[in-house]
Amino acid sequence: MMPFRRRLFPLLALPLALALAAAPARADDDDQERARRALQAGEIRPLEEVLRAVRAAMPGDVLAVELDRDDGRWIYEVKVLGADGRRREVEIDARDLRILDID
Repeated sequence: MMPFRRRLFPLLALPLALALAAAPARADDDDQERARRALQAGEIRPLEEVLRAVRAAMPGDVLAVELDRDDGRWIYEVKVLGADGRRREVEIDARDLRILDID
């Protein structure tokens, strides 16, 4: 017969593991909901338009896109693998698609 502690550990570990695995998904859902509300309110432009503006400024393959709020302004940060093989980051104003910085 298995000691009580050995039987109890899996029972406690499983709910904890499930809760930890679900936590990042909830954070992503919150981010997606914030972006959806900002788009509906006209505070940001659709991602399709953002990517078009980024590709015009920095040709290459888009690796990642982040949407952040900075000093009350929505900013897209787009990581691009340029034709030269260098990874660059393009910051673009999410409302008017102005390129703010290329790093």
